[in-house]
Amino acid sequence: MEKTNVMRILDAKKIKYTPHSFPCPEAMSADEVARLLGIEEKFVFKTLVTVGKSGKYFVFVVPATAELDLKLAAKAAGEKSIEMIKSKELLPLTGYIHGGCSPIGMKKFFPTFIDASAEELDKFYFSAGKLGYQIETDLSQLRRAIKITAARLC
Repeated sequence: MEKTNVMRILDAKKIKYTPHSFPCPEAMSADEVARLLGIEEKFVFKTLVTVGKSGKYFVFVVPATAELDLKLAAKAAGEKSIEMIKSKELLPLTGYIHGGCSPIGMKKFFPTFIDASAEELDKFYFSAGKLGYQIETDLSQLRRAIKITAARLC
């Protein structure tokens, strides 16, 4: 399997993870990813990038089957309001494309939050920074890789 930058970062920090890959020509839904990995949908998380009223950027990692509650996100980030960034802004800002965005290895680190439901899971999956590549790990390992705050987001 080809190593992504995310995997190289995790390796350098000696983070425990399992990489997964599957054919993926374009962004896929959570149920498609779960089916290809042979897991329940509740384990698949997505990474969303937002901008606050202050102009600061924030990253939210939430169950892929859920919708980010922008009011809860704003509260977690200490902002008056938060909105999703435009799709065309994602690559220049983060270095990632839609469907391949990971909370690890962005061009610049932004305050990052994960839905509190991840605390109840013994493992979860998120993008390894490239379409068709996923990282399987647990929240304690992710916390060793990046500063991430758990909050109710959905």
